[in-house]
Amino acid sequence: MCARRFLIFVFILILLFVAGAFAIYQFGQQVLISQATPQGHFQVPPPRTGPDYSKLDSWVARPELTGNPATTSFLGGRPAPVSAGDAAVFYVHPTTYLRRDRWNGPIEDRESRQRTDLFVRSQASAFSPSGAVWAPLYRQAAFGAFLLRSSDADKALALAYSDVSAAFAEFLERNPTGPVILAAHSQGALHLSHLLRDRADDLKGRLVAAYVVGWPLSTSADLPAMKLGACTSPEETGCVLSWQSFGSPANPDLIMDAWEGTQGPTGLKRERKDMLCVNPLTGTRDGAATPTANPGTLIPTANFASATLEADRVGARCDNGLLLVDGDIPPLGPFVLPGNNYHVYDYALFWGAIRDDAVRRLAAWQKG
Repeated sequence: MCARRFLIFVFILILLFVAGAFAIYQFGQQVLISQATPQGHFQVPPPRTGPDYSKLDSWVARPELTGNPATTSFLGGRPAPVSAGDAAVFYVHPTTYLRRDRWNGPIEDRESRQRTDLFVRSQASAFSPSGAVWAPLYRQAAFGAFLLRSSDADKALALAYSDVSAAFAEFLERNPTGPVILAAHSQGALHLSHLLRDRADDLKGRLVAAYVVGWPLSTSADLPAMKLGACTSPEETGCVLSWQSFGSPANPDLIMDAWEGTQGPTGLKRERKDMLCVNPLTGTRDGAATPTANPGTLIPTANFASATLEADRVGARCDNGLLLVDGDIPPLGPFVLPGNNYHVYDYALFWGAIRDDAVRRLAAWQKG
């Protein structure tokens, strides 16, 4: 990849980080809104024009897909380990549609699909040793939907969730029994949190763990509606892991100004003191670990074609709802959001730990 194309890619990723950090309501609000708001108003799509999840082309990852990015990790381009576990994994990707010509991105958009493949390779591949990964394409809300509180934004997010819900129904139909792992990031995590509420009864007794990463969750305003608790031990099953990565000193005001005080599905207001942090290095709520506990940080090459997995580089501790990272953190440059927000690296910093965590919890689930 030439230098110019790489710089363009960096610029696109920076916009993507803005999309994932929904709390940038308060940062340069008028400028961002004017530049990010999709043109016109939300348009209800014609009936029966959504993705058909019985067809392979509505999925970015699925066991029978040729060239499945979930089974080709960044590790030198080598295939990920053959699935040793028998879990069915459902993964929802973050925002990858960055244009402002519509409120929801079409699943056939080529550039968006390329970025989606990148995230599946760098995030969902961590779960392939636990089982087969299913990752739907969906009409994701454009990143401007996260900068607004409006009817158009709400409708765009609702349409995106309707696709995720339909994909999950197909996933359950194809996987009617056995252990299930759920994972997502950013916009995907928002939809996964909704899914966990709507399908709580279907997941009873089957859920190994839910990795709701890069989107704040309240232990009082959100979790009770899912009928789930936070993970409190590394072998607990049927629980939720959630974190947001920050460097120190962390300034989460952009997030808290938008999130704190909003009403959750339980009817309670979200408060900072209830924001969930489960440390992926310890597998426990409010945990702390040194870099020596980290089995591998995923460090991509400059052209994002491959990566190395380096152990003992990054530690982390939960602090007042945030996951604060420390140690020999790789140089990330413009990929870090204001306030030392490492949003896009929520998975990469702890890729090896997430892989091992899922395998461990699956083994515990299988033991009963």
